[in-house]
Amino acid sequence: MELVGQIILAIGGLLLLSVLASRLTDRLGVPLLLVVLALGMLLGEEGVGGIAFADFETAFLFASLALTVILFDGGLRTHVDSFRAGLRPAVVLATLGVVITATLTGGAVYLLFDLEPLEALLLGAIVGSTDAAAVFYLLHAHGLRLNERIRSTLEIESGSNDPMAIFLTLMLVVAVQQDTLPDWEAFALELLWQLGFGGLLGAAAGWILAGLINRMELTPSLYPVLALAGGVTTYGIAAVSGSSGFLAAYIAGVVAGNCLVRARHEISRFHDGMAWLAQVGLFLMLGLLVVPSELFAIALPALVTAAVLIFVARPVAVGVCLLPFRFNIREQVFLGWVGLRGAVPIVLALIPLLVGADEGRLLFNIAFFVVLVSLLVQGWTVASTARLLDLRLPVRSEGRRIFEFDAPGLEGQELVVYRVLRRCRADGVRVAELALPPGARVIALVRGRGPVDAPSAERLQPDDHVYLLAEAEQIQALEALFGTGPLEELDERSFFGPFIVRGSARLGALAGIYDLALPPRVDPDETVAGLFRRRYGSAVTVGDRIDLGNADLVASEIVGDEVHHAGVRLHPR
Repeated sequence: MELVGQIILAIGGLLLLSVLASRLTDRLGVPLLLVVLALGMLLGEEGVGGIAFADFETAFLFASLALTVILFDGGLRTHVDSFRAGLRPAVVLATLGVVITATLTGGAVYLLFDLEPLEALLLGAIVGSTDAAAVFYLLHAHGLRLNERIRSTLEIESGSNDPMAIFLTLMLVVAVQQDTLPDWEAFALELLWQLGFGGLLGAAAGWILAGLINRMELTPSLYPVLALAGGVTTYGIAAVSGSSGFLAAYIAGVVAGNCLVRARHEISRFHDGMAWLAQVGLFLMLGLLVVPSELFAIALPALVTAAVLIFVARPVAVGVCLLPFRFNIREQVFLGWVGLRGAVPIVLALIPLLVGADEGRLLFNIAFFVVLVSLLVQGWTVASTARLLDLRLPVRSEGRRIFEFDAPGLEGQELVVYRVLRRCRADGVRVAELALPPGARVIALVRGRGPVDAPSAERLQPDDHVYLLAEAEQIQALEALFGTGPLEELDERSFFGPFIVRGSARLGALAGIYDLALPPRVDPDETVAGLFRRRYGSAVTVGDRIDLGNADLVASEIVGDEVHHAGVRLHPR
């Protein structure tokens, strides 16, 4: 009984410490996952905890379950509109990009370590994919607001590139054991089955799961549990059938998240917490598996391997894969830099250990060292890199969603509250004159400690709280109305420029009004929206820019796939 109490005390203490550490790490910019990984090493057999944990089968089981929860939550967060801008580049990065990264990294490993060519390629495959847990956490933890094309490409890639890395790893493990090259025809057929059936199963499971949640009458607290059970079951069915369980879980989350009408807010909040818990538990366990003294013996060549991956393999893969798409050089540099490695490479490195490969422990240690360097170097610099490359969009206030309605006639409606921020678009505007989306309406205005009677005639003041009834699809428009951009020196005026013009405005007229020197290739009769459509196609997103000589046009509002408004950002003279 005393041992049980000690174990429960240790688990509770670690969770409490992790929650408190998350607040501190967010302020310092340190990746929480790196801190948790270091904490696991500190508690391990060579640390102060002295915990000798080397049960690789249990570790692989727990890691697979944790990654399923993380990927399912990532899918729930992904809005279907993200696929418009990021699906095609993300798919290329998740397939061809993994192969290029694995090949280049494997070549470096072959030169640096006493390994056979197939073993070196195996290590390249193990570290070839970006990590969903690290990417999802860091993008949201730093409060970065990136344009939709960059954000969706990163999130979709990290959620869908695991199947390729897993498949390459399993194929090369068999090749190493048999000391022969794989059967490429069988490889191609197996890959099609992994991706094809896994994706179709995930889509079907997500649709069925959303239908169950929308139609079944349950205790409200059980809807998130039902969603979680559906995501885990989807992984299990896919894994048993020999296809990609991780891809199936991610796609199921995407489909379910976009089809949910009932309990959407409760499910999202519950799964955010579960994904955080899975991330912390996963990185803590992986830290326990490591023997630090073994890392010192390979530190220098492993550091060079990490450098090749970060500075050569990933950027080359990004540059090659994004050639057909409309990414400028700054966006490509950022996508190349934020190719974070995390839990997945360490989990994949367990496979050679599980099958008894001769160099299994060495491969595991190299993979762990690479992940450690990636989290330390890349994870610590995500926000500063976005700032350096001028890719951040102004941060806007997010409304606090109180609850959603299931009452007849109000399905899909949510009650949200915004605090009026100084200099936001709603500041100083009468409630009756607010440019609300169709159907959204103000139901209360709280000023000071109490509600205001007859609020429609009141002008909004900073620190007022506005309660609105709106549909989930209208939240983005409301955030544009009530949000401002106080991210350090960045605000909407400095980012988009002092002048906002309509997408229907003709370039020749703008040139005359703002004294712009249009380049010869620009037709003065073309509209702002037409110029963006010609440059970016249907993938245009907020923050996209077009150079007009002595000024930039910056897309500030998108309706459908057309630029509705754009800012005129004059170049310094």
